[in-house]
Amino acid sequence: MKQIFGKLPKKTSKSSNPNVEVPPSSKPSNSNAPNGTVAPSSNRATNGVYEALPSFRDVPTSEKPNLFIKKLTLCCVVFDFTDPSKNLREKEIKRQTLLELVDYISTVSTKFTDAAMQEIAKLAVVNLFREFSSANQESKMLETLDAGDDEEPALEPAWPHLQVVYELLLRFVASPMTDAKLAKRYIDHSFVLKLLDLFDSEDQREREYLKTILHRIYGKFMVHRPFIRKAINNIFYRFMFETEKHNGIAELLEILGSIINGFALPLKEEHKLFLVRALIPLHRPKCAAAYHQQLCYCIVQFVEKDFKLADTVIRGLLKYWPVTNSSKEVMFLGELEEVLEATQAAEFQRCMVPLFRLIARCINSSHFQVAERALFLWNNDHIRNLITQNYKVIMPIVFPAMERNTRGHWHQAVQSLTLNVRKVLAETDQALFDECLAKFQEDEANKTEVLAKREATWKLLEDLAASKTVSNEAVLLSRFSSSVTLATGKTSAS
Repeated sequence: MKQIFGKLPKKTSKSSNPNVEVPPSSKPSNSNAPNGTVAPSSNRATNGVYEALPSFRDVPTSEKPNLFIKKLTLCCVVFDFTDPSKNLREKEIKRQTLLELVDYISTVSTKFTDAAMQEIAKLAVVNLFREFSSANQESKMLETLDAGDDEEPALEPAWPHLQVVYELLLRFVASPMTDAKLAKRYIDHSFVLKLLDLFDSEDQREREYLKTILHRIYGKFMVHRPFIRKAINNIFYRFMFETEKHNGIAELLEILGSIINGFALPLKEEHKLFLVRALIPLHRPKCAAAYHQQLCYCIVQFVEKDFKLADTVIRGLLKYWPVTNSSKEVMFLGELEEVLEATQAAEFQRCMVPLFRLIARCINSSHFQVAERALFLWNNDHIRNLITQNYKVIMPIVFPAMERNTRGHWHQAVQSLTLNVRKVLAETDQALFDECLAKFQEDEANKTEVLAKREATWKLLEDLAASKTVSNEAVLLSRFSSSVTLATGKTSAS
């Protein structure tokens, strides 16, 4: 009977230690976690004193698996890191325990048991998964972009512990001792979704760990691959069409770049739809500069996988081409060059007319970097070969823009580059060049004639208005009339 009663749980009194948090039942379920985020109520600190467990070196090999689980359970206690002076002893015990767990996972020589996997997943859920407060993030991303490099990134106060937890999770997922068939019960769809939610963290260090871990999960758990791609898709849709605020788009695109690189050929229709519906529209948001390098890599990967997609990609770029944002236009021209490098002649011919109409407009841009970047396309051997093969179509489109630059662009470097490209055009086909020049001169003469007729019409209207100022009839005033003329007209009428 004594043995039976001894196993029953005893009622314990509240801790007299002011640095240890009270049980969850004593606190509201939405208590704030380390960085002002909401943490699960089940992981709040303990009833008793937080004590360290024996080291793995001090116990026999047979007892290490049980000690491993006990240490995992011990680390499922969350402390408040917003107050650096609180729970100093307990925080240090937890940190040292987490480091021991990382070493153990790295050196373990037997497969992880079902119970161990469950506790590792619980440790990650309790310590990592949290909802970010919307109050501090409402316009944080756009403000950061506006401020440029001077803006200090927001750092997670609990990072000294979170980093070790992330390292533990990474080594667990990457470990050969982790059986994916068993682990998928705990690293499930819900776990993956919560992991993806963390990509909105403002701390760059956290997003880097998340990127590596998610990529490892994608590689190890093949059953989750379609779900992960779909979940990332949904994040992009929400970002593009609802919020336009997310801190982890660049990291998600970086993962996708590696995934796209591994796509088997021929590409599935699902993957092509992802390109058209998610990746190409990502060019539209104002903050595209924050992730454009990673986006460009993904786009080029698709074209290199299937060159027939080049026409779709180029027309997509033309659809979202910026009109008033010159820096974004320079980025688009850089991406366009990379796409054209992977484009074959047949796909180039399908889109070259609208493409070079836009390039001609860029060549005439008053922003010298846009004009310069457009002219640099002729420095690329592959693109120049494509242009040369289709010069009879392209030269008449771009020649007027070239000629206007040589005659009147304000920037000397743009004028020099234009003269070099103009020389290339002349060497390609002198007869067509002369024909384009004559056509340009004729069009300019016609424009001068039209302008002269317009001025003559206005002069006629001015004279007609002046002859009727003595009467009370309605007078059509010229846009060129001066205040003196108006004053004179009023005096004559009186």
